Amino acid sequence: MNCSISGEVPEEPVVSTKSGLLYEKRLIERHISDYGKCPVTGEVLTMDDIVPVKTGKIVKPRSLTAASIPGMLGMFQNEWDALMLSNFALEQQLHTARQELSHALYQHDAACRVIARLKKERDEARSLLAQAERQAPLPASVATANVSALSNGKRAAESGDMGPGGKRMRPGVSDSIIAELTECNAALSQQRKKRQIPPTLAPIDALERYTQLSSHPLHKTNKPGITSIDINLSKDIVATGGVDSSAVLFDRTSGEILSTLNGHSKKVTSVKFVAQNDVFLSSSADKTVRIWQGSEDGKYDCRHILKDHTAEVQAVTVHATNNYFVTASLDTTWCFYDLSSGLCLTQVEDLSNSMGYTSAAFHPDGLILGTGTTGATVRIWDVKSRGNVANFDGHTGAVTAISFSENGYFLATAAHDGVKLWDLRKLKNFRSFELYDQDTPTNSVDFDHSGSYLAIAGSDIRVYQVGSVKAEWNCIKTLPDLSGTGKATCVKFGTDAKYLAVGSMDRNLRIFGLPEGDDASTES
Repeated sequence: MNCSISGEVPEEPVVSTKSGLLYEKRLIERHISDYGKCPVTGEVLTMDDIVPVKTGKIVKPRSLTAASIPGMLGMFQNEWDALMLSNFALEQQLHTARQELSHALYQHDAACRVIARLKKERDEARSLLAQAERQAPLPASVATANVSALSNGKRAAESGDMGPGGKRMRPGVSDSIIAELTECNAALSQQRKKRQIPPTLAPIDALERYTQLSSHPLHKTNKPGITSIDINLSKDIVATGGVDSSAVLFDRTSGEILSTLNGHSKKVTSVKFVAQNDVFLSSSADKTVRIWQGSEDGKYDCRHILKDHTAEVQAVTVHATNNYFVTASLDTTWCFYDLSSGLCLTQVEDLSNSMGYTSAAFHPDGLILGTGTTGATVRIWDVKSRGNVANFDGHTGAVTAISFSENGYFLATAAHDGVKLWDLRKLKNFRSFELYDQDTPTNSVDFDHSGSYLAIAGSDIRVYQVGSVKAEWNCIKTLPDLSGTGKATCVKFGTDAKYLAVGSMDRNLRIFGLPEGDDASTES
């Protein structure tokens, strides 16, 4: 008898108690496990319904086709034909799969184009919305509440969009703002007449003994270099901007990093603290400026991203009111901003000047702005009228840094050829320091808050005692650049000139000052 499934004589015959049909055991077991029913009658069938049949040893008879050579050749021919048919079917399936894949890729490409168009339309809508908001700006409190921002600038309100015709909408500097600037200038000028050197200022003999107190690796090793430094004097917090496109806030007292601010896509060119409201500013070679707002937990959130410039933003400087600030860029313009809203009130471009700006600083009284250019010229501006009132020539190379003295009379500028001192009363250069060789530029200058000392950074760091137009300015201390790069990029005085913060082209912030023992003996 033959198996009801294979039609051949079974090696292990079994019979169904329900249908009485004979099966090969292994075949019926597999069929029941897959379908659970009889393959012939379709009745429900389990292995309990299968009974083995005891038989003698069965010798399979040879099939007729295998009994002769012509029969075997015919069998081989049939198998070859079946193989060719199977191969043809596989080729047909491959062709169909390729067509389906091509169609899917075409649909994906079309979807990407639709997404790109929708994103473009979304950006245009955002630009029109920002333009409408600028034409009718919200109060500062409401604008701050509506800003969407995440820690470290992951998402923030963006400013600086283009208006119709590619022209930016500027509300201008109102009469009330000019009155505020004038009032601030009058108050600070009056205080300056009564200004005295604070008794807590570090004396000259203390500065002569300054040495490196500490070195702190703040930035990434794969992109070393500190480009800018600022200090929050009231909290003793040092901020650094790096080539690694981040800004770092460092607590000098505890020696700990408070926050690392990421968001810029290129190197940070300038950092500035705002004395009030725990606000911090950073500018970058990515053409943007960011306004960061501190929180109670010590973190800083990016509140505004300003995109009004079309080239690298090289400098940012804060007005004495702490309500406004200015940015200067290589696009040959400088912008005057309202700090609370992040709104660019005016963008000043001198059509007669094709030189980009490389540095900027407000005069301590706030009505004068100094800017350094790529063309070695220092340009002085009247903030109220936004007019260029004076130009100082004489440098070689780009003007890398500007610093006004607290006495209100002196301006120090640094460039490739060294440092020049200018008398703002007579608008002339009265002293020049050519400190380094022609291949070493001077990168930074900084008057201390009292106006008693001037620090200069190049291939080393030098501290001068401030004299007068006629009296000598004596170098009281030269500190080596311990980074090994031969290029100190920025320098800043701490509170009462008790220490110097120095950045170089490695990733370390270095603090120079008196060791604790020497400090105690000096005070006694």
